[in-house]
Amino acid sequence: MLLALFFNSPIYLFVLLFLVWFILTSIGSFHIRWNYFLNALHLNPNFNKNAVAITFDDGPHPVITPQILELLQKYNAKATFFCIGKQIEAYPELFKQIVDAGHTIGNHSYSHSNNFGFFSTKKVMAELKKTDDLIYALTKKKIKCFRPPFGVTNPNIAKAIKQSKHHVIGWSIRSLDTKIKDPKKIIERITRQLKSGDVILLHDTNERAIIVLEQLLLFLQEKQFAAVTVEQLLGLEAYE
Repeated sequence: MLLALFFNSPIYLFVLLFLVWFILTSIGSFHIRWNYFLNALHLNPNFNKNAVAITFDDGPHPVITPQILELLQKYNAKATFFCIGKQIEAYPELFKQIVDAGHTIGNHSYSHSNNFGFFSTKKVMAELKKTDDLIYALTKKKIKCFRPPFGVTNPNIAKAIKQSKHHVIGWSIRSLDTKIKDPKKIIERITRQLKSGDVILLHDTNERAIIVLEQLLLFLQEKQFAAVTVEQLLGLEAYE
């Protein structure tokens, strides 16, 4: 506005620039793949064999997660579970089953609050630490992987990650399994452009995930693709 006064530029130009910035920032906050506020890892197209990483958010769930684990074992597949701290507290033995089965685990915040995107840096740090501490108490593993709830990012989350030094893990294929009701449509969405190095987002919190997972594992088996952890696919250390 000051520039408009001194250089006789039309004020609508600055309003337009502000609106463009605001829209990009708003969209960037909810699209983790943009890497707008921080660098997240989404895929590895240069992985040295045909493989994808299947990831599950929001568990462990007392009914769904055990069935997910059975299917993964049946098809000799590994996955990555981004767990919510309060769910770990509620089902510690189930959480340990995930670890004992050889799957990778990651931090998915403590509360998974709908307001996570509005938390201060200090509050984000507290959520990360509380869940990390819970995991360490149960497994003696110091977690290095984090997936923000809803894939939301912003300056406060970026500052917290800079301090905590977590790897932020996104995805390249979002299944929308919590929104799409028809398992057939979910599997079609996942497989239609699936390629080696992709990271697939699912949730071990609804029955559709069980149907989708088995169909996905059969598809991978047919295409001679392996299901590996994000640690293997992205070439990172999941634990200290």
